[in-house]
Amino acid sequence: MREAIQRQIIVMFWTLFSLTCLVPMSAWAADKAQAPNHGALFKVQQGGHTLYLFGTIHVGAPDFYPLEPRITAALKKAPVLALEIDPLGDQQNLMRAVQRHGMLAKGGPAGPELSADWRQRLDRLLKQYNIEPETVAPMKPWLLASLLTVSEFSAQGYDAALAVDSHLSKQAHQRGQKVVELESAESQMALFDQMSAEEQLIFLQEAIAGIEDKEQANQAREIADAWRKADVVALDALALKAEMDDTYSGRFVQKVLLDSRNPTLADGMVKLMARADNCVAAIGVLHLIGNGSVPELLRKRGLSVERIY
Repeated sequence: MREAIQRQIIVMFWTLFSLTCLVPMSAWAADKAQAPNHGALFKVQQGGHTLYLFGTIHVGAPDFYPLEPRITAALKKAPVLALEIDPLGDQQNLMRAVQRHGMLAKGGPAGPELSADWRQRLDRLLKQYNIEPETVAPMKPWLLASLLTVSEFSAQGYDAALAVDSHLSKQAHQRGQKVVELESAESQMALFDQMSAEEQLIFLQEAIAGIEDKEQANQAREIADAWRKADVVALDALALKAEMDDTYSGRFVQKVLLDSRNPTLADGMVKLMARADNCVAAIGVLHLIGNGSVPELLRKRGLSVERIY
């Protein structure tokens, strides 16, 4: 069970959270009948260099694959694949970051605790997901909330082993391509330490309530379906919904996990483009939509950004 929990934690933070030449259009049309558009794809250009920016999702399903021919061709020929976090990277660094930012300090002061009613509701969910309470007892509330969210995605049929980030990383490593990280597990998890103990408890309670009232299940389906169909309208609706979410966790996700990270992701892409041509950057699709998105930031910096789908 401990190993299973560690795998789920790893999935949470691949986040939490290019074509060197164009194949003939006739070939695209033939392949598209077998592999429809998934996610979102942008072509970014500056100074004679091109980067293809692909929106991923951190879980997967069998019908996510194969990917659409244009991104597949880009990935095969790219000199570098850039990811938020490489899921096949240094797992020890990841687990050290989990220990530092996600676990309660041994012998430390006791923080606020769930009331008896909230504790009962949490215990019901742990039982539902076959998670032993003692396994999660050392976790900070934010990490436990994240684990519950990932568990709900799994319960809805989305498999961490089929995550798009993992699929891309595995293919790149097998081809001997260079894989770089735009962030680090340390930087991602440190964001959650911005929450006070009281705020983390609210974060956990809202996660529990969201699962109980099926909001998490609905959100899992909405995100996966929008990604599956490369549905621009549905993705934009999700971005607007996130921006309008006035819950504590909603504001935290939007302002800290998305808005505050987008400039760093954009900076990494600009630096990558300066060093190499026809690279691919693949990051969570929610970073590519809405106000303050990575494509919007790149445009403001004078880069040419074209949405392919």
